[in-house]
This record gives sequence, C-alpha cells and structure tokens, in this order.
Amino acid sequence: MESLAQQIDTALQTKNLPLLISTFSTFHTLGGGERRTLSAHFVRSLTNPQYVTFLEGQIFSSPDGISAVETALTNLPTSVEGGADNVLRHFLFDYLVNQGDYFDAARILERLRMDDDAGSVYFMTAAEKCDVYVKIAECYLEKDETSDADGAVTKAGGVVEDISDPEQHRALILRYKSTYARVLDANRKFLQAASRYLQLSQAVGDVEPEELLIVLGRAATCAILAPSGPQRQRILGLVFKDERLSQLETLPHFSAHPTILKKMYMNQILLKSELTRFESSLAPHQRAIMSDGLTIVERAVIEHNMIAVGKLYATIHFQELGALLGVEATRAETVAARMIVDGMLKGSIDQVDGVLSFEGGGNALVAWDDEITSFCVHLNRVTEAVRVD
Repeated sequence: MESLAQQIDTALQTKNLPLLISTFSTFHTLGGGERRTLSAHFVRSLTNPQYVTFLEGQIFSSPDGISAVETALTNLPTSVEGGADNVLRHFLFDYLVNQGDYFDAARILERLRMDDDAGSVYFMTAAEKCDVYVKIAECYLEKDETSDADGAVTKAGGVVEDISDPEQHRALILRYKSTYARVLDANRKFLQAASRYLQLSQAVGDVEPEELLIVLGRAATCAILAPSGPQRQRILGLVFKDERLSQLETLPHFSAHPTILKKMYMNQILLKSELTRFESSLAPHQRAIMSDGLTIVERAVIEHNMIAVGKLYATIHFQELGALLGVEATRAETVAARMIVDGMLKGSIDQVDGVLSFEGGGNALVAWDDEITSFCVHLNRVTEAVRVD
C-alpha cells in the first residue's frame, strides 16, 4: 500500500497522468481499510495548491482521471484531514459547471459532508449550507430535473431562516428566492411562482433595473398561465398596477404581455390571434399539453374567456359559446362543467337544451344599459332647463 501512495506522489510531482491512473488499476485488490487510507492520501494530495493546475488541466479533462477521483471519493474513511474531500468536490463541481455538465455537477455537490458541530472539519454555517443547496437546485434546473431541483431548494428553505446575518447575505437570500420561484414555475405552480417573481421584481437596490424588469415579465407570464380564480385575479391586479408593466413592450421576449395581462385583468375576451407572440415566448414546460388535450395557454385563455363571457351573458348556447371561445361546443361544455365543479365558475348547465346559465350573468351589460339610461335622463333634464331659460 505504501508503494501505491509513493506512486501517487511521484505521478503528481511529475504530472504523469498515465502513472496516476495505473495506480487505481489494482485498487480493487486492496482491503477495505487500505482502500480508505489510499483514497484519503490521494484526496489530500490533490487539494495541495501546487497540483491545482495539473488537477484541472489534465486529471479532470480525462475520463479516466475523473474515474480515479470518483473512485477515491467513494472509498473514504469517516473523516479526511482538513475536510479535503469537500474541497476536492468543490473543485470538481466548478470544473463540471464550466463544462456545462450540470447534472453531474449537482450529483458531486450533493455528496458534500455537512456537519453542525463547530469542532468538525465538515462544519458549515447555515449560509454555507444554503449556498450549496441553491447551487444544486440551479444545476438541476439547467437540465429540467424539476423534482431534484425541488428537493434541493426545499433543503435550502430549511436553513435560510437560520442565517445569522441576513443583511450580510442578501445576495444569497435573493438567489434562493429566485431559484424557488423558478422551481415553482418549472413545476407549473404558476400562481405561487407569479407571486414570488413579483416580490423579487421589487427588490430595488439589490438588482439592476433591467434584471428586475425581466423578473416582472416572468411574473406576468405566470399570472397569465395560472388557473382562473380570485387569487389569480388578485395577482393579475398587482402586476397590472405595477407602473413598469408598459416597459415590458420594449423587451422582445415580453412585448405581448402587457396587452394580454390587461385584457385578462379587465375580463375582456381574448382572441386567438392575439396570443401568437405570447406563445412563442414561452419555455417548453409552459407549452405542455395537459391531460384534457389542451396546452396550458389554451386552457388558461379558455377559462378566462369563459368568465369574461359570463360578465356579458346570462345564458348562452354551447354552439355560440364554442364559437366565442374558438373551440367545439362539446369542448366548451366540458370546460364549463369542470370549472363549475372546481368552483371557478358560478352557473349551471342544461344538457337537454345545450345551454349554460351564468349566476349573475349579464351584469356588465345591464350596468352599461343603466349608465346610458342615467346619462340620457340627466341630458334631458339639462336640455329642459336650457329651454326654460
């Protein structure tokens, strides 16, 4: 075993990669204790500053070199002097991220040893743990591994409240909040994501205004895609009332958002032709086809238009409703039924006559008629007064 340790030292000192790799060709013949001792020696040696160039320039760039490193990292004793294995994992993580290998980078960082005991070589503060979990989640998001990203950001949320000096770690906390919003978005929890994005977009002083505007655009996207209901209407209102909303028209990616969001907030019917630019700006997970055969956008717009129609009509035949919604009558009936069951729409369906009745429907037209009548009455009074004079 000592000869293998010497062989490792010689290989590192002479930067001889083939010699280093050959050391691990007989690794499987060693006993468990010998493997752990040799692995610890190898890991400690690799983290020596004088070998960093060799490590990053040759060992990491070789599949066999990476394999040797991973073999050592999986055969360590319960503790390595100075927590050298954690140091090596950080080196490897940075290298893999620079190579665009986000999945393997996340896997490497997941195996960091973290201890709450201040006397341990693996002790990490709440801020350091949060940073690790956020990095893992960010990497998984890059590969659309939403379940793993969710798990990592949940762990970050478990320690972020324990950060002793939040002001000193404002940038980290913002990264956590941003990653959490992205995970909600990726998991199609659009209502919660919209709320988180909107909150982040108001972090004035911590982030450049241009970046904040992009985050506001993401909030608008998620608000538009969220399921219909009072909470969605509330978040639409908050985004609509943000004075920066009109500035999104200057960003090609979000140029269609202000008009669509305004129409949704004002309960105005949206035409399919108005959605082309908006749909082209969506991420793949936001274009997914749901179990009912509709895309997320189609479902959101149909639900919105259904409610908008309910503001104008007391009753409507499904043939006419389908024409307004841009879908077949049977699809309109199916969506209406689901919305009524889910409490998103107040109304009833007469399947015999093929009619949808809205509770309180037509109030908008009635109110409009009342306003016109009131105006005419006042106008007549003024006219009569002028004639008398």
